[in-house]
Amino acid sequence: MKKAKQTEQITKVEQEGKSGTFQKLLLWVLIPLLFTTALVLIIAKFADVNVFDKAKELSGKLPFITEKKEEDPVMGDLVLEERVVTMQAEIQEKEAQLFKVQQDLDKSATENEKLLIEQEKLLDEIAVLVRDKDDSKRNFNEIVTTFEQMSAKSSAPVITKMSDAEAIRILTNLKSATLASILEKMSPEDAAKYTTMMTK
Repeated sequence: MKKAKQTEQITKVEQEGKSGTFQKLLLWVLIPLLFTTALVLIIAKFADVNVFDKAKELSGKLPFITEKKEEDPVMGDLVLEERVVTMQAEIQEKEAQLFKVQQDLDKSATENEKLLIEQEKLLDEIAVLVRDKDDSKRNFNEIVTTFEQMSAKSSAPVITKMSDAEAIRILTNLKSATLASILEKMSPEDAAKYTTMMTK
């Protein structure tokens, strides 16, 4: 029990010591500071002085605060404006590049369409030429067949009246037996001429 009472007394003394220190601080520092502040504000009110404006003015004269105020708003705004201008220039440049790429793409698409149309025209022309060639080949084969069916006596004068190129073309496509009988019915000069031309 004695120990419990001693512990309680020690605790009370410690609490009184702590509260005593706070009370001393309050009495010697805080209360006079508050009183002085109130007195200064009352005097400033009667002297028609705005304490807050004076505080701003005095704080503006401090070198480390002045530099900070001048650098942050003004320099910060300038830096931001420069960055905005730079970014706008980059955006405009990218838009110009995009526009050029789009134009090139449109141009190449138009050229591709033209090439496809031209390709279709050429394919149509090739088909027509192939048909014409087949027709002329069929016609030529029919002519050759006609000459083979004619008698040599009738066909020899007709061949000599043709141009040399046409006559050689027909003579080279005839069967050997038919060719021999036609050359027999020609004059020796014509037969020699056509024979020489066929060997070349």
